[in-house]
Amino acid sequence: MNIEAIIEFVKDQLENEKTGHDFYHGQRVAHLALKMYLADHPNANKSNRISAIIQAGGYLHDTIDEKVCPDPEKVLAKIKDLLAEVGFEELEIEDIIFTITHMSFSKNIEHHYQLPMSGQYVQDADRIESLGAMGIARAFTYGGKHGNLIYDPAIKPAELVSHEQYRQHEETTINHFYEKLFKLENLMNTAGGKKEAHERTEYMREFVAKFMAEWDV
Repeated sequence: MNIEAIIEFVKDQLENEKTGHDFYHGQRVAHLALKMYLADHPNANKSNRISAIIQAGGYLHDTIDEKVCPDPEKVLAKIKDLLAEVGFEELEIEDIIFTITHMSFSKNIEHHYQLPMSGQYVQDADRIESLGAMGIARAFTYGGKHGNLIYDPAIKPAELVSHEQYRQHEETTINHFYEKLFKLENLMNTAGGKKEAHERTEYMREFVAKFMAEWDV
């Protein structure tokens, strides 16, 4: 499989992305997902087909995200053609497409989608990117880009119940930690994902505790 062609496609699609969902985020997701898969499956290797599926899903997942893509269906059609061109078989393409169209946090608020094994590693890696030092940086970048307040004690964290509410409710960046980020650790699919998510969540909790102490100075 020609992963380089996928990489170039993602670079082109996310060239102007500035909210933390850029090419480098996709690259980290692909690398982390593959790293966790290989750690959990010592007999696997980087050149097997599952490894290629994981890398493809990791790189491609945000190219159709509604937050950054004005026409997801148009891009999805291009992705299907590209995956066939670079050597993926029909069932492998179906796995990749199902993963990237059903893995997001918002898509799973009302209904939990069971992803293929490859997709579970991609989903875990994407969620881990929302945790730890990287997650903190991305949260404030996204919040600032969308005009969210850093914090307002008068705005309480919401209990998320639907995709529409998640996208439209009044939010501060600090509330986002309570509404979503602190919950991700318990949503991990894989052994490697659970370990990494726990370590990064602990770091993030320390940051928020320090933030609140400084807010109340």
